[in-house]
Amino acid sequence: MHSKGKPLAPEIELDTLAAGTPGFTGADLANLVNEAALLTARRGLKQIGQAELEEGIMRVIAGPEKRTRLFSEQERKVTAYHEMGHALVGHFLQRTEDIHKISIISRGQALGYTISLPREDRYLTTRTELMEELGMTLGGRAAEEIVFNEVTTGAANDLERVTQLAKQMVMRFGMSEKLGPRVLGRSHDQPFMGREYGAEPDYSDEMAREIDDEIRRVIEEAHVTAQKVLREHLEDLNRMANLLIGRETIDREQFERLLAGESEERVFADAAVPPGGGDGKKPRKSRAKPKPYPLPGTEGAKS
Repeated sequence: MHSKGKPLAPEIELDTLAAGTPGFTGADLANLVNEAALLTARRGLKQIGQAELEEGIMRVIAGPEKRTRLFSEQERKVTAYHEMGHALVGHFLQRTEDIHKISIISRGQALGYTISLPREDRYLTTRTELMEELGMTLGGRAAEEIVFNEVTTGAANDLERVTQLAKQMVMRFGMSEKLGPRVLGRSHDQPFMGREYGAEPDYSDEMAREIDDEIRRVIEEAHVTAQKVLREHLEDLNRMANLLIGRETIDREQFERLLAGESEERVFADAAVPPGGGDGKKPRKSRAKPKPYPLPGTEGAKS
């Protein structure tokens, strides 16, 4: 329905495209196709291809690229390790969503991004799946701690998401063994805004302290899981982060093939997306020329 009247390339399969956009609303799908059509016109093409549709998906999810932002080489390095931390934790945990794309090209307010997409539309989530989602979300911060022995402000949004999810697990979903299967706090919903506005406590000050302790325990457990995964795969973290610094964007197929041991030359020779994001533009320039980085331990970082 949303692609009707649009000149799609013959090789485009709408079933495959739909499988890559679970959870998209009708408005999201319309925006996706419209963005792809605009990109096609700007590039002087007559048919909407796979690259344009992929970019349309990314614009709906994360916003347009901001290639005018220039980062120092250290910021690019930290961002690459941060995003690869998310990706590796998500890849090696069994119940997280599939990694779709990893990039250090800025979109919206983010310096980089790791996009994961569900395998199918779902309406129920288990406690184990939520714990692994917390671990993946904390993977970026964990990578910074392991590699640089330092943390940055880049994880601010991750920490907000983690805190909110852990709070819901403890107070709304009854997923705390210590506090039991109960809802804590009466929420006041805004029916016209579709989101929680506030909550009225219906528990004692002592229970409030126990809630805080449980939220902290859940987050720390997920944090330990993320650190454990990255320490076990530190060699992959260093190798893949250095590749990301040079390539700027790695998609799902490239990510999985590289982790499986295929050479960089072979993987990117077969890729439809060239270095720099695949939008037909030259790779973004930084203030310093990219160079390979030594492994942690040779530059004073803890492994």
